[in-house]
Amino acid sequence: MDKVVREIIYSPEYEAYYAGLDSKTKEKYDYVEHIIKTQDVVKKNYVKHLENTELYEARISLGSNEYRTILFAVNATSFMQATKILYLNSFLKKDTKQYKREISKAYRLLENYMEE
Repeated sequence: MDKVVREIIYSPEYEAYYAGLDSKTKEKYDYVEHIIKTQDVVKKNYVKHLENTELYEARISLGSNEYRTILFAVNATSFMQATKILYLNSFLKKDTKQYKREISKAYRLLENYMEE
């Protein structure tokens, strides 16, 4: 069993999105999540910082589909230093405009999380 270096907290929005995925896509999501949980250093093809934000994205590729999950490092200023990661929202990547909407949505979800 791999040593867990990061705890993952799921927003209800993320959980609802994940529940609606087919089994093959869930398998790929689970694989990337395992890397995030157990690897001290995570390659950029799995997690990338979103420019001009304090957010990160988990990157899931399946065939020609590109899925993204917006993440927040709860207890550190950087993803690599964090031991708690909040999964905010997830989506199938389509275009740049959509990215901006999803980032706005992630900030609203983060606000709700911080209020709790």
